[in-house]
Amino acid sequence: MSMKHHHRGGLELSASKSFVSKKLTFFLCIGFFCAGTLFSDRMWPEPEANVVSREASDERLHLVSDDCDSSKKSLKLESKDSLGEAYKSPDAIQTLDKTISTLEMELVAARAAQESIMNGSPVSDDFKLPETATRRKYLMVVGVNTAFSSRKRRDSVRATWMPPGEDRKKLEEEKGIIMRFVIGHSATPGGILDRAIQAEESKHGDFLRLDHVEGYLELSAKTKSYFTTAYALWDADFYVKVDDDVHVNIATLGAELARYRMKPRVYIGCMKSGPVLAQKGVRYHEPEYWKFGEEGNKYFRHATGQLYAISRELASYISINQNVLHKYVNEDVSLGSWFLGLDVEHVDDRRLCCGTTDCEWKAQAGNMCVASFDWSCSGICRSADRMKDVHRRCGEGPNALLAASF
Repeated sequence: MSMKHHHRGGLELSASKSFVSKKLTFFLCIGFFCAGTLFSDRMWPEPEANVVSREASDERLHLVSDDCDSSKKSLKLESKDSLGEAYKSPDAIQTLDKTISTLEMELVAARAAQESIMNGSPVSDDFKLPETATRRKYLMVVGVNTAFSSRKRRDSVRATWMPPGEDRKKLEEEKGIIMRFVIGHSATPGGILDRAIQAEESKHGDFLRLDHVEGYLELSAKTKSYFTTAYALWDADFYVKVDDDVHVNIATLGAELARYRMKPRVYIGCMKSGPVLAQKGVRYHEPEYWKFGEEGNKYFRHATGQLYAISRELASYISINQNVLHKYVNEDVSLGSWFLGLDVEHVDDRRLCCGTTDCEWKAQAGNMCVASFDWSCSGICRSADRMKDVHRRCGEGPNALLAASF
C-alpha cells in the first residue's frame, strides 16, 4: 500500500514538472517572437518605403541635373551674347587689338635681343624690352635711311624738314611722330666709321642703330631690320621709310596717313611696275630675273623706294616672319614681294613722289606735296647743296607741324 502510494506520488511529481516545462516553453516562445518582431521593425526598413525614398531621391537628382543643364545653357547663351556684344564694340576690338599688338612687340623685341647677343653684335642703345604698362601710342615712325658717307645729307635734312633736339622730342610727345636716321654698323664694329656715327649721335641724338652690316647690296636686309626694330621699339599706326636725299613735309605726311588709320593692312606709296633687268652690269640688275617669267617682263606693282609707309599689322608681319622672307637685290621689290598673297590694300598716292620742279606750283595751288625728289637721280640731285632751296620753294611752312592735328 505504501509502495503504491509512493509510486503514484512519483508520477504526479513527474507530470507536474512536465506540465511546467511545456507552459514555460510556450511563454518563452511567445516572448522571443514578440522581441524578434520588435527588433525587426526597428532595424530593417520596409522595402516599400525604401523604394519610395530612392525614387524620390532619383527624382530630386534629375531635377537638379535639369536645373544645372538649364543653367549651363543659360550661361553659354549669356556668355555668347556678351562676347558677341563685346566683339561688336569698337572700343573692345581696339583694346583687344592693342593687347595682341603689345604681346607681339614684346616677343619680337625679345627675339631680336636674343639674336643680337647670340651673334655677338652690338645692340642699339634705344633697344630695350618694352614695358607694357608705360608703352604709349604714336602716329608714325619715320626712318630716314642713311649711310656712313652721308653726313652732309643728314645735316641738310636737320637744317630743313627734321626738327632738331628739343623740338623733335616735343614733336614726339605732342604729335606722336618719331623721326630717326637709320643706320647699321660697319664690317668691323667699333672701327672709325662706327665711332664717327657715335660722335654724331652724342651731339644730335637722332639715330636708330640697327643690328645690320651696311652695304648697298644689303638694302633689302636693312629694310627688314628697320621695320623689325622700329616695330619692337615703338607702337605706331604707321612705319615710314624715306631716303636722306628726299624732301618731306612731315605735317602733310601725317595728315595723309591719318586718313588710313582704320585700315588694318595698308601699303602706301607711289606704285610702279618697272622692267626686270636681266642684263648684267646695268643699274638695278635683277640676278633672279628668271623668276619673273620671260625676258622683258615687268615687276609686280610695288611702291618706289624713295618713300613708302606700311601699317602696324604689316610691320608686325615682317617682324614675325623676318627669317623666312626672301630678299631680292632691290629693296623696294623685296618689300612689295613680302605682301604678295596677303590681303593688303595698295594705295597709289602720287603726292608721295612729286618732282622738284612741280612741287612749288602745286604748293601755291594748295595741293602740298608729301615728298619731292628728282626721278633722274632717284632723289634730289646734289641734295646736300639743294635741300634748302627745295624746302624754301616746296616746304609747308615753319608752323605747319605746330598747328597740325592728327
